[in-house]
Amino acid sequence: MAYQHILIAIDFSEQSKQVCEKAKQMAADNQASLSICHIIEDFPITDFAYEPMLNFDLDLRQSLLESGEKQLEKIAESVSIPKERQYLELGVPDNDIVRIADEQKVDLIIIGSHGRRGIKLLLGSTANAVLHHAHCDVLAVRLKGD
Repeated sequence: MAYQHILIAIDFSEQSKQVCEKAKQMAADNQASLSICHIIEDFPITDFAYEPMLNFDLDLRQSLLESGEKQLEKIAESVSIPKERQYLELGVPDNDIVRIADEQKVDLIIIGSHGRRGIKLLLGSTANAVLHHAHCDVLAVRLKGD
């Protein structure tokens, strides 16, 4: 069965290009449409006891979103993905990648095989979590230089 709609989930690492190239190839082979997403891992707002920091947290989140949007647009342009199929959000990467895939009726998620280091490595990578929770096929691209 050919894929109809492929979602690229990227993390803005140097290896994101490899993931995009694989997705572009798969889309061409299947005559599928491409979408792309990046989830900025959300962090809790500072405790209200530190009220002066609240505005800082909101400004920081807005800056992250603005910077992320520019990066996502640049990467999406390199694989000809229009603005209406670009998704950038603050959230929990594995949960939100799966949610976006469901909402957009994606039948294949393509994600890099590496994850973060440290505690995230002990708890399992984003790619592993997406693989176990997605309602569609998942292709984890083994990244060179990782």
